[in-house]
Amino acid sequence: MKMSDTIAAFIMDCLSDGGGVAELQRRGLAERFSCVPSQINYVIETRFTPENGYLVESRRGGGGYIRIARVQDDKQRMLLEAARAAGGQLTQNEAARLIRSFLSIGLLTTREGKLLMGACTDGALSEIPAEHRDRIRAAVFRCAILGITT
Repeated sequence: MKMSDTIAAFIMDCLSDGGGVAELQRRGLAERFSCVPSQINYVIETRFTPENGYLVESRRGGGGYIRIARVQDDKQRMLLEAARAAGGQLTQNEAARLIRSFLSIGLLTTREGKLLMGACTDGALSEIPAEHRDRIRAAVFRCAILGITT
């Protein structure tokens, strides 16, 4: 069995034990399998993708982690793929258009849509300098979708 297969199998076991969610540390996995952290990144980036039914959240640094969640249904998968496609910047109008689209096809409840719409307005981000709002709005949008889908 190749190292990548071994690492992927271990992560799958962690997902099963954790009810579909696993929180791991890149360095800890690299030490466990006597490999470089980039090998862990490779496995995660190629095997645990939204297209394969997974959502990956990563925080680097000393207390960093990798959180992998198994997406449960098509609704969640569609939301996650749309959020990912939104990219690194999202204008208020683009966010509103996406949210209205999600509402019209039943991917969000009215309450979820209103909350997300409110969080993505320029008013909600008024303390953020204008040149950074679209980037922050995209991050808020993605995090909110993550919260809705898990």
